[in-house]
Amino acid sequence: MAIELRKESECKYDILSLGEIMIRLDPGDERIHTTRHFRAWEGGGEYNVARGLKRCFGKRAAVVTVIVDNPVGRLLEDLIFQGGVSTEYFKWVEYDGIGRKARQGLNFTEKGFGVRAAVGCSDRGHTAISQLKPGEIDWGKIFGTDGVQWFHTGGIFAGLSETTPAVIIEAMEAAKKHGTIISYDLNFRNSLWKDIGGHEKAMQVNRQIAPLVDVMIGNEEDFSAALGFEVQGMDKGCSKLDTSNFKKMITQVCKEFPNFKAVATTLRNAATASKNDWGAILYTDGQFHEAIDREALEIYDRVGGGDSFASGLIYGLMEAKTPQQAVNYGAAHGALAMTTPGDTTTASLKEVEKVMQGGTARVDR
Repeated sequence: MAIELRKESECKYDILSLGEIMIRLDPGDERIHTTRHFRAWEGGGEYNVARGLKRCFGKRAAVVTVIVDNPVGRLLEDLIFQGGVSTEYFKWVEYDGIGRKARQGLNFTEKGFGVRAAVGCSDRGHTAISQLKPGEIDWGKIFGTDGVQWFHTGGIFAGLSETTPAVIIEAMEAAKKHGTIISYDLNFRNSLWKDIGGHEKAMQVNRQIAPLVDVMIGNEEDFSAALGFEVQGMDKGCSKLDTSNFKKMITQVCKEFPNFKAVATTLRNAATASKNDWGAILYTDGQFHEAIDREALEIYDRVGGGDSFASGLIYGLMEAKTPQQAVNYGAAHGALAMTTPGDTTTASLKEVEKVMQGGTARVDR
């Protein structure tokens, strides 16, 4: 199925994301529980995709989110300014003095090394955006009057509260009405769902959302935990070198959800925190397209690699590249994003295309 975008000339933005943006507090080479210093970044599964499309691929990007109007919220705003994503659709809420009514989410993340896996510890209960309800965002203005070519959100935002899935559906229905392409990253996080119904609740929510999606993204765990499709042998790890069972699962997914114009996934086999096999698959028009395999890819900080894959893939699809090129853009961008600290990309389009072409890591001078 062809992915037909609205005309660029009739759209204010190429990409719009909906989701929570947290402040990531990074202990660097130390541990969360022992460090005395943290570096602040911004990050969020949905936002990272829009930021990647802006910073690396030059797309006009905006994000819908909710932020508390206090110094912590203004710090987050300042970090977002550096990424170049428009804050036009921010919803600011009043600070009550201690964060009883609403607060900003924090994400403590250590990147891991060797046999010590990466660790994430979220502090995001009762955040401002988790309280967002249908009717509070003017989607008609955003998708109709202003115009957007591509809308992206995901399962992290869906799992924040009882109201956020309804906001997603409301936004997607408005996007569809105005001809905007919709992508969704399942992004299952056990920590988000375990206290509100676990896998069963995640499947219930995501199956309500899936019929509105054009491009579905996720890894092998996501499709199992968030949609209920089992992959044989998944408990042993889904290596990119043996994808036959995973391809069977994707075929089943597309039979149940024929609205999917494309399904894409990253495949990761983590030998250690700092060496991963890395690959990706795109399924569209009844054919599979596999990215260039990267064995024992050296990882500096793995968090955000999947989001950068999504932004590279979306760039390829938006630019009408071949499916093979699109999945290679995604895989190369994700690989580069994991060579630097923080959730978000620092790569350039030139660097992505160099990696795609098999360029070496010799000094560039």
